[in-house]
Amino acid sequence: MKHILSSLFIISILMIQAQDSASVLFIGNSYTYYNDMPGLFQDLSTSLGKATYVDAKVNGGATMQFHADDPVSYQKMNSSNWDYVVLQAQSQEPSFPYFQVNTQTLPYAVQLADSVHSIYDCSQAMFFMTWGRENGDPQWDSINTFDKMNERLRNAYLRFADSSESSVSPVGVAWKYVRDNHPSISLYTGDGSHPKPAGSYLAACTFYASIFHESPEGSTFYGGLDASTAEILQNAAAIAVLDSISTWKLRHHDSLAHVEFESTVDPFSLSASFEESTNYIDNFVWDFGDGASSTGSNPTHIYGQSGQYTVQLIGYGPCGNDTTSQTLIFENTSGIGHQDGLNNTYIIKRINENTYEIEVSNNQTLSGLNVFNPIGQKVKYEVLSSNNSNIKIRLDQRGLCLLNFSTGSSVYSIKIMNR
Repeated sequence: MKHILSSLFIISILMIQAQDSASVLFIGNSYTYYNDMPGLFQDLSTSLGKATYVDAKVNGGATMQFHADDPVSYQKMNSSNWDYVVLQAQSQEPSFPYFQVNTQTLPYAVQLADSVHSIYDCSQAMFFMTWGRENGDPQWDSINTFDKMNERLRNAYLRFADSSESSVSPVGVAWKYVRDNHPSISLYTGDGSHPKPAGSYLAACTFYASIFHESPEGSTFYGGLDASTAEILQNAAAIAVLDSISTWKLRHHDSLAHVEFESTVDPFSLSASFEESTNYIDNFVWDFGDGASSTGSNPTHIYGQSGQYTVQLIGYGPCGNDTTSQTLIFENTSGIGHQDGLNNTYIIKRINENTYEIEVSNNQTLSGLNVFNPIGQKVKYEVLSSNNSNIKIRLDQRGLCLLNFSTGSSVYSIKIMNR
């Protein structure tokens, strides 16, 4: 067992180190190509201590269908175990009427994203939310201003992500923030569509925040811009992304692995049963907090004596590892206070022969109260008063009873003798 835990410790260290790196493939067109935006992203990341491997597949004016029909797109996807594959549509197509987008863009966006997921389990598809043209697109009233076009692009890219379990890098949102708050910064070339260096730098900053879930502020790589302008763009990207991580459905590439578990305790036999729930996990180890461990699924464990035990579940797999813990407390007490190792304090007071008050402190919330008899049957009780941290109950059941309740991550199982 010692060797298994040592291996897990090494894996944990490697995963922590891996959080400072990412591999990203950009698939798009001239909006991605201009000013070598992927290169700007890589240089920006390097300046902030992140090791990135970047590649791109760009074709002028390419639509989602173009890339979906091009074998080179899939060759690029297969060329490495990418953490992210960024997908960008032709600048106008997501802003067109819904029926047109539904038939001419959405199916191919989903096809590409599905291919990303199927080629490598740990690879995520991320859509490049582009920006509205400087004066909108005059061919249709619904997109004939920047704001109208930008809003339709925003909604369309979110729809692509919803339809394919993918995420969005909200470059268009950052673009709007700069236009609204710093109009002196020129983002467009003379055609009112393609990005100037400032626009591409803004996109790179937004991808940095989207991929690493950190602000690009503090980078000394300015992409050829003056420091003042670059710092404004760094801040705009942080605002667009970090306040709305869930809106953009962003997941850090080292957070795909996930473990959690529920526990059921029986203080009469000093045993606990566990049920795990995992994602992207191949193997796991249980540490029951008393020196014993298990690699089994949904185990049951018997403890040798009353006390407090911190149970830890460590899961690991190809997309990273994750750890979660829960404190179990087996006590035989009544009418006294108790403080566990997590500084969660409870006190059980016997008000009279069959009335009890349970109170918790340290801003903890008391929840999940159940009462059982010695054979595990639930005992009815009457709630006389309650709030988040205090409950007063009356028991009709005589004899030995078990009070089960939770505070935060601690689960208590308290034996009382109701006379």
